[in-house]
Amino acid sequence: MLKACDLKKGNVVEINNEVYVVKHIDVRSPSARGAVTLYKVRFTHIRTKQKYEDSYKGNDPLNEVVLQRKPVQYLYPDGDFHVFMDGMEYAQYMISGDVIEDDLVWLTDGMEGLVGLFIDDNMVALEIPTTLVFEIRETAPGVKTASATARTKPATLSNGVEILIPEYLETGEMVKVNTETRKYMSRA
Repeated sequence: MLKACDLKKGNVVEINNEVYVVKHIDVRSPSARGAVTLYKVRFTHIRTKQKYEDSYKGNDPLNEVVLQRKPVQYLYPDGDFHVFMDGMEYAQYMISGDVIEDDLVWLTDGMEGLVGLFIDDNMVALEIPTTLVFEIRETAPGVKTASATARTKPATLSNGVEILIPEYLETGEMVKVNTETRKYMSRA
């Protein structure tokens, strides 16, 4: 049993005998005394890809589905699907772009370090690392007299994602990015 307060993006749970993947969690802490924290959770059905939303209190139990986790490598897109390869058995798996739409922007051909989630030898979800390294493709010139304050400027990364970076960084530098928050973490 998994409590609603312990849910994370990517968890797989069973609701009404159907299997869902957690896509987004919105935590709402009420300001009134004695009120409980509510967790508004957006799920996606594993097979039909339908979206489902529900709200839970922190101690509400959910049935966690145990999945097989395998390291996979991203190979290439194939129409509406994306092809991954199991690093141990060299088997290839296809997954719909709709299932991994939030993670597509982080994927590059030949990318390793990914984890595929499997039910009955079918890849149903993907976990990407929380931290990835990308090159700054485009940004304003660096400021030599940049202070230690948190002044930022927009930058476009090599994968096309736009983030805010400190003003002293320049085009061509490598940076670490948090894939969940899409925020700059540090130089790589």
